[in-house]
Amino acid sequence: MTDPIADMLNRIINAQVVSKPVVLMPFSKFKYELALLLEKENLVGKVEKMGKKVKKQIKIDLKYDDKIPCIEGLCKVSKPGQRIYSSFKDIRKVRGGYGISIISTPKGLLTDREARRQKIGGEIICKIW
Repeated sequence: MTDPIADMLNRIINAQVVSKPVVLMPFSKFKYELALLLEKENLVGKVEKMGKKVKKQIKIDLKYDDKIPCIEGLCKVSKPGQRIYSSFKDIRKVRGGYGISIISTPKGLLTDREARRQKIGGEIICKIW
């Protein structure tokens, strides 16, 4: 697998399409931080680590509003072959402010609003609306 972040986002979208309550994926620190950020933004339910050592997994409870997924869509911006970086001045709003961009900064993963507020740029991971 060349892009584990794209795999994570695809697993979430595919699980929501078939209305699954929970999605499991292999653990990594980056994916766990990304899932916690989605939980903080109320796009998914509870996020927790499961298992030990080699068999660690991330369990994400998915959120729905009247059987409609909270995450309508997403777009992976940075890819392994082409990284996209932006200064805080150039970070654009997603869907007129209704969506979020997730940005990897020196201070960790931040949303576009937080990055602009703290005046920090970085690699734009994905856009979610």
